[in-house]
Amino acid sequence: MAYTTIKKPSDYFNTKLFTGTGSDNNAITGVGFQPDWIWFKNRSTANDHAIVDAVRGANKAISSNNNSGNITLNAGQDFDSFDSDGFTVDTPNQLMSFNRSGDNIVTWNWKANGQGSSNTDGSTNTIYTSVNTTAGLSISSYTGTGNAATIGHGLGAVPKMIIIKRTSDSDSWTVGHNSMGWGKYLRLDNNSAEASNTSTWNNTAPTSSVFSVNHADTNDNNRTFISYCFAEKTGYSKIGSYTGNGNADGTFVYTGFKPAFVLVKQSSAAGEGWIIHDSKRSGYNGDNDFLYTNTAGAEVTSSNHIDILSNGFKARSTNGVVNGSGTTYIYIAIAEEPLIGDNPATAR
Repeated sequence: MAYTTIKKPSDYFNTKLFTGTGSDNNAITGVGFQPDWIWFKNRSTANDHAIVDAVRGANKAISSNNNSGNITLNAGQDFDSFDSDGFTVDTPNQLMSFNRSGDNIVTWNWKANGQGSSNTDGSTNTIYTSVNTTAGLSISSYTGTGNAATIGHGLGAVPKMIIIKRTSDSDSWTVGHNSMGWGKYLRLDNNSAEASNTSTWNNTAPTSSVFSVNHADTNDNNRTFISYCFAEKTGYSKIGSYTGNGNADGTFVYTGFKPAFVLVKQSSAAGEGWIIHDSKRSGYNGDNDFLYTNTAGAEVTSSNHIDILSNGFKARSTNGVVNGSGTTYIYIAIAEEPLIGDNPATAR
């Protein structure tokens, strides 16, 4: 059984849906906390993803589906503020996923610890590191050195997944995952298979205090970077891999909780890309909608890929995006409800 110290996962992660107004001062409430990292996607039309976090500040955004650096948002447009129970968005200008009029928008919200402060555990001090040790999330900004370096993450636990984006200029997103080993990486903004490079993570597994970098994608000299580090927390988050069976009665992945959010990527070969399922958007088991991180496309409703269950998730498609025969997939799942405790999970 998956016992957990987190009785209410929605205190740390929550999916919030809303309809865009296209106007200023559209205050969205009901998140349940002040989010420090918000990932927006327009579900209705093809618009770039929009990602903001408290570490970079409310006027900086990036998109998971392209390699552009920070987009500086104009005052009174796009995104306005991180609020005590949600956020405020304004008239969309550069990124329509923030608040396009009449469109259905999904946001995935994480709680860290505000903008944070400099972490000095590594050979390179971070500019800011915002950490939630309970939920296993760390967000850091740092300036690259161009040489082998270590970056402090502050989790007090070993991260199993790290996502890094160079923000000062254009460069692809870089993803490290414990299941691949730390001599390999994936790209969040495309559908390529895992690639080997001993420099990306300096061929060194993260520790409970630092992660290692030694490549232009993760530590280019005088470039700025943002990192999102995830440590696994029993009953709240699960980070791992599975092998597809190519059957409609697909592979079951035990997480120990009902997932609120599942991010999956075929890692052993190139495929359609990264897909996001959550427990709040349209569609229930047998008809779950999903979004790609690596495209600007609208929500995909044409086929089912996974069922969300009380104790994990199950592939329900022969499609190689989640269940190719003999294919390896990596994933991260975050809980909606624990399997046991004060708020036990039920299947959808």
